[in-house]
Amino acid sequence: MPELLIELLSEEIPARMQARAAEDLSRLLAAALAPLALEDVRTFHGPRRIALTAGMAAALPARRVRERGPRQGAPEAALAGFLRKHGAERGEIVAEAGYWVLEREAAAVPTRARLAEVLPPLLRRFPWPKSMRWGASAFTWVRPLRRILCLLDGTVVPFGLAEGEDDGHGLAAGDLTEGHRFHAPGAFPVRSVKEWGDGLRARRVIVSAEERQERIKDGIARLAEAARLRLAEDDPALLEEVAGLVEWPVPLLGTIDAAFMDLPPELMRVTMRLNQRYFALAEVDGAFARKFAFVANIEAADGGAAIIAGNERVLRARLADARHFWDLDRRTSLEARVPKLEHVTFHARLGSQGARVRRIVDLTRLIAPPLGAPPALAERAALLAKADLVSGMVGEFPELQGVMGSYYALNDGEPVSVAAAIREHYAPKGPDDEVPTAPVSVAVALAEKLDLLCGFFAIGERPTGSADPYALRRAALGIVRIVRENGLRLRLVPLIERWREFVALEHAEERTIRPQAEALETLPEQVLAFIVERLRVALRAEGARHDVLAAVFAAGGDDDLVRLLARANAVAALLGTDIGTDLLTAYRRAANILRIEEKKDGPFDAPPEPLLLRAAEEKALAASLERARREADAMLKDEHFEKALAVLSPLRDPLDAFFERVTVNANEPELRRNRLQLLQGMRSTMDRIADLSKIEA
Repeated sequence: MPELLIELLSEEIPARMQARAAEDLSRLLAAALAPLALEDVRTFHGPRRIALTAGMAAALPARRVRERGPRQGAPEAALAGFLRKHGAERGEIVAEAGYWVLEREAAAVPTRARLAEVLPPLLRRFPWPKSMRWGASAFTWVRPLRRILCLLDGTVVPFGLAEGEDDGHGLAAGDLTEGHRFHAPGAFPVRSVKEWGDGLRARRVIVSAEERQERIKDGIARLAEAARLRLAEDDPALLEEVAGLVEWPVPLLGTIDAAFMDLPPELMRVTMRLNQRYFALAEVDGAFARKFAFVANIEAADGGAAIIAGNERVLRARLADARHFWDLDRRTSLEARVPKLEHVTFHARLGSQGARVRRIVDLTRLIAPPLGAPPALAERAALLAKADLVSGMVGEFPELQGVMGSYYALNDGEPVSVAAAIREHYAPKGPDDEVPTAPVSVAVALAEKLDLLCGFFAIGERPTGSADPYALRRAALGIVRIVRENGLRLRLVPLIERWREFVALEHAEERTIRPQAEALETLPEQVLAFIVERLRVALRAEGARHDVLAAVFAAGGDDDLVRLLARANAVAALLGTDIGTDLLTAYRRAANILRIEEKKDGPFDAPPEPLLLRAAEEKALAASLERARREADAMLKDEHFEKALAVLSPLRDPLDAFFERVTVNANEPELRRNRLQLLQGMRSTMDRIADLSKIEA
């Protein structure tokens, strides 16, 4: 099978764009060559090139082509353009469903010719996030494109980028590529994929991004181990980015000036990662190490001594800048910064950060007592939680919000629990983050996330589909995790109602928030349902019965997540038994009958008339239902969910007997209606525990 090799060599490509560009090249080429299938497709990306290799047939087979043209009645010029585009005559098109359609046999086309045809327009319209122009040509690329290597079975595919009077920078496909810019400058020819990969490796270029990442990771690990250190944290994103900056990675270790080791470790780590793409190292006991790792793109003759010295010098300057902010920020207390939050916009329709802090403080005041958090400390932490947003350090490194606030709080003499809550109130930010466990931290974290959800729901900014610009799903999942992992017995609806009340009473005149009236009215139901949906999604990811949770929530809208889960677990346990399966079958049978009959003359909500219960089976069912209803209500009130479900078990036999021997749709209208009311009573009794119609088949 012929072997295709395409390499696009340019000036340095931003690391963040490389992987996507390689994927786009594969996707667009596959679409352009359809129905010719590509086999064993591999893509490569790096600082100066994106490339693709694949196997393919020698020719595009003969096929029947069908193309829909303009509508009938369209201007004659449109039809003429369509015919000209396809090289067709007027007699070759037919009218079909209001359109002109061209259908004809297409002869086999050599793959080489097809490639030469599709590649120029593909490259001219390549979807880089940002492109640039250079020279006189209108052809653009992410950075100036220098060479195009395109071989099919070892022979150049002849095409160029010229288009009309535009010479496309004189770029045309050839068999030349280039090695490392410094170790092996200059071009060399290749004839196959193997020769291309081997030739570049010999010239200090590793074409595989994955191999470069492994080389970096293993190299740093070896150097760190030799120095009795380890990586401070696993950062796949940094590793991927650095692999996109070098073609021949050479890991090295540098030393941090001792004068900066009193800076917060998080500050030094962020400074190194964001500004310099350095890897922080740690001592065996986890303490921040004086060494750091970085990756050079060349093997220096002096073993990297000059490169190390240069990077140490640059890091000293960066850390000196960080120290400036650190020293300057500590001159002003967090409390003194709080008024400045009034001048920082949180959202155009949700007011300032200052207004948000007041809402968070009010919620924290309500949340703290049930958690056992000292109210004064919780309110203090809530008041100061956002103050570091107006510090110089967080202005420079937004990633450190909360972290720097905790350091500044300790510097101001605030209690340790307050400083910890400031640090932790954003947590958890991701699925791997730990949730706060200290009562003060938990109270502020819940208040912060509830305010976020209530605020954006109140102004109608709900997530839609995959779009969630304000990370509301993450906030809701954070609430779920904090409640579940701490086993908190906390009712959410009163908190949401308090938020709504606080906004209405305290902020209306200041116009710090402009909610939608309808959204504000239904806010408790909407926010609670959203949080429970995140809980359901989490259960599904865990492999649990998420449909049971939906059924239990639909039965009563319980806003205590711990209690809701306990009920769901009890229902799931019952449904896992033969009795539970039979009860579910009977429920569905009754529900189907009621759904049909309610369309005729329902509803049937009234209790059945005892005098119309004629058959022994319906009398037995009515008595069993009354007993089950009374006992279940008592058990649910005391949160004995397993016992509440146990009282449903005796319904199995009378239900089986009823459906076997009683005709529900009796000829006598009053008898029929009474029996439907009995079935409705059965459905409503079971719905007290869970809406079983939500259970998936």
